Amino acid sequence: MEHTQPFLLADIEAAVRAGWGADTATPAHRPHWTPDNPARDQCGVTAMVLNDLLGGELIRGEVAVDGVRTDYHWWNRLGMGVEIDLTREQFGPEEIVSGGTVIPRPAEIVRLREEYELLRARVLDGLRG
Repeated sequence: MEHTQPFLLADIEAAVRAGWGADTATPAHRPHWTPDNPARDQCGVTAMVLNDLLGGELIRGEVAVDGVRTDYHWWNRLGMGVEIDLTREQFGPEEIVSGGTVIPRPAEIVRLREEYELLRARVLDGLRG
């Protein structure tokens, strides 16, 4: 039976959080992933899945420690400037996220394709209940 009611953002968030695991994290950081900080290294795939479900724009900021860029961080911007960042809590107090540039969605997902497809499948299964 097809789902005909719109999903609440809370439902989507719960399905995303339930879908995270070491296998959906960035491969280089996978050995460091723990359930104690499940959002760690999930931002890129999470932003893409939310973009699938909600549309809007993909936003990329920079993560810095002591003024030195250590990584990038991804989140979503919907209409009217509403931003959704389900992975912001991954960062410690010494990690500062700044900026926020709109990045066009790639026509084909190459980097983290397997992780994205796995998270997407888990989220869709979770939403179907």
